[in-house]
Amino acid sequence: MNLSCQKALFNLDEGVHYINCATMSPNLISVETAGIQGILRKSQPQNITSQDFFEVTQPVKNAYAKLINCPDPERLVMIPSTSYGMAIVAKNLPHKAGLQAQQRIVMVAEEFPSDVYAWEEVCAEQNLRMHVVAAPPSLQDRGKQWNEQLLAAITPNTCMVVISPVHWADGTQFDLVAIGKQCRAVGAWLVLDGTQAIGAMPFDWALVQPDAIVNVGYKWLLGPYASGIMYLGPCFDEGRPLERNWINRVGSDDFKNLVQYQTAYRPKAERYNMGERSNFILNPMLATAIEQINAWGVGAIQAYCQQLLAEPLALLQQKGCWVEEEAYRSKHLVGVRLPSHARTERIRQQLHERNIFVSFRGEAIRIAPHVYNDANDMAALVDALLKGL
Repeated sequence: MNLSCQKALFNLDEGVHYINCATMSPNLISVETAGIQGILRKSQPQNITSQDFFEVTQPVKNAYAKLINCPDPERLVMIPSTSYGMAIVAKNLPHKAGLQAQQRIVMVAEEFPSDVYAWEEVCAEQNLRMHVVAAPPSLQDRGKQWNEQLLAAITPNTCMVVISPVHWADGTQFDLVAIGKQCRAVGAWLVLDGTQAIGAMPFDWALVQPDAIVNVGYKWLLGPYASGIMYLGPCFDEGRPLERNWINRVGSDDFKNLVQYQTAYRPKAERYNMGERSNFILNPMLATAIEQINAWGVGAIQAYCQQLLAEPLALLQQKGCWVEEEAYRSKHLVGVRLPSHARTERIRQQLHERNIFVSFRGEAIRIAPHVYNDANDMAALVDALLKGL
């Protein structure tokens, strides 16, 4: 499917150049409508049945399972945040088969904070070590070398690898298929933070075979804040959830007998659902958003973003800016490093004056377009950056 600009489907003000989906997406009008309908639904609580508490999450799980090519929606659970999902993994890591003291948790440098802080306590308690693979000091062949160094760091002494498909700060892309293969070879868990990739670029669960995926909804899934979804593989089936809530137990759909307390959990990953997972406002919003992404196709979204950025990035490179080689960066999230003579404050001023919204992350300006952007947005961005230079 070839996409044209889809701005008419979003509730964006005219005159705003919002090229910052990696921070937060705007609402689709259909998602906004689903949220309003959810609010109104609670105004008539007599119409909400006990079965609705379970059925309201199913459209989200079905849509996300289709998005990532996961054959089993029962391995998907509702979470509110990245930190919540990573905390589930941290709580279960001490019970990983074959875990030994001094083993390493491997990740790349300058990862998103919630992907880092989760392991402080478990490392101290289990005498594990964090091993951070730094970005190469040279910008030449940076993505290629970073991937090679990451793979080399995954050894039999690795208990877990935590990685994003693309680096959240600059879009450097990591070879998940190769990483997954290496993790399986050494018996390490592979835990993905899919937040900055899944929904905007193709991802195939069957090719990567991760043990866990954490994915919040308010960025590239185009969903609401405080709503997300998580995949948990078979190694978590008998694990320990963060919460001991009622709805995750066997027989919890029989409200009459809820006082007959149960120790057994519902099958597979169901024990890990957050409390109040049956959110009648957020779940319909997230389901509507992912269904729209599936209708467009993530390949088409990635191609649209690539087309939008091709000419602007080439022009900026001619003016001395650095961008990662195309083979080692995503097409929807790109970090542009300015030449040494650039004046960052002047560039910020130029962006502000033109109502252009991007992010500054580390050493890069992070540009993150989506299908609501068009050539006019890109032209305004390039004009502001060149005047700033």
